[in-house]
Amino acid sequence: MFRQGDVLIVPVTAEAVPPHVGGAPREPRDGRGRLVLALGEVTGHAHAVVGPGELVREPGPSGPMLLHLPEGGRVVHEEHAAIVLPKGWFRVIRQREYVPGSVRIVAD
Repeated sequence: MFRQGDVLIVPVTAEAVPPHVGGAPREPRDGRGRLVLALGEVTGHAHAVVGPGELVREPGPSGPMLLHLPEGGRVVHEEHAAIVLPKGWFRVIRQREYVPGSVRIVAD
């Protein structure tokens, strides 16, 4: 497992990747060519993956994302040390917090 701030990255086997992922829409890269895992609403900083790969959002309003890195990659952020990820599949989970009456994704 890997954690960078409020983003948790968990390795999964290719067999654990749901079959619907093959036809699911891919998340686009940002203007700098990165796969953005989480964007800070206040700071504008981003937890992002540099390198080849694809990011697939699973169904649901706050569903996790699946990250495929065929050659490995690096997770970067302006306020954290970079994390080197090996090649493979990962589930990306955003930290959540309880507020009276609901649960929401933590805002950076």
